[in-house]
Amino acid sequence: MTAAPGRRLLLLLVLLPAVWPSLAHGDALRVTFDPARPRAGDVVLARIHGAPPAAVVELMVDGHPFSAFATAGGHAAVVGLDMDAPAGARRWQAVARTFRGVTSVAGAFPLTAREYKVQRLTVAPSMVELDPVTEKRATDETERMRLTYRRISGERLWRGRWLRPVAGDEPGTGFGSRRVINGQPRAPHSGIDFAAPVGTPIVAANRGRVVLLGEFFFPGRLVILDHGLGLHTAYFHLDSVAVKEGQLVARGERLGTVGMTGRITGPHLHFGAQVGSARIDPAALLGLAPNDERD
Repeated sequence: MTAAPGRRLLLLLVLLPAVWPSLAHGDALRVTFDPARPRAGDVVLARIHGAPPAAVVELMVDGHPFSAFATAGGHAAVVGLDMDAPAGARRWQAVARTFRGVTSVAGAFPLTAREYKVQRLTVAPSMVELDPVTEKRATDETERMRLTYRRISGERLWRGRWLRPVAGDEPGTGFGSRRVINGQPRAPHSGIDFAAPVGTPIVAANRGRVVLLGEFFFPGRLVILDHGLGLHTAYFHLDSVAVKEGQLVARGERLGTVGMTGRITGPHLHFGAQVGSARIDPAALLGLAPNDERD
């Protein structure tokens, strides 16, 4: 039976108070960024305050979506800024959706460009001057990795602080280096290198799922972990692998050992990280954790 006009008006007046307050309090939503003035290659932790715990929260930065997750202090999202991102203001918008309505807030933060060292390497000519078959292999392998990084799983797997993947105190080196190999400019170095003897154990920097294993021409034997919501870490040049594709690994669980596979001049671990397609400095990732998860 269709409600009479007077009854429909009464129902509307009853429902309006429940919906209107959520639409009128966009100013209650607040976002902070850590670091507040990031550089290209940084990973930024965005903390979103004021949304109800059950809200679905999303952050957009320059039109790119980043899924938020609930924390004890509200919500947070991990934002990756590519190593070659140009300097300038980055526009952002946070949106919180509940059954009562939608709230949003917008703003901008500054991004500083980053200068990188030029690294000159000499390797065997066969590792640079590729025959057509090897060149196709390398191109296909690069595409496989690109597609792996682009897959965004909906579940956040990582928790707490991030671990250095090999033992030691020396910082990783080489992020962003512009590589000139045998006198020819090559792609920049998108990770950090940890020098270590062959056979040194390598562990997962945080909880994640093994989404790619392989023995590729340039990175050698590798493991890539999906930590959820677009965040991946990569481990290259391994001597041995101790996990299987599809396996869920815990933070600190052994992945394999340091080796000399792929295009390499000495034993070390190449440790990389990406948020979506953004290549980020893994050293910045090692300091990432919401306030309530620094265990």
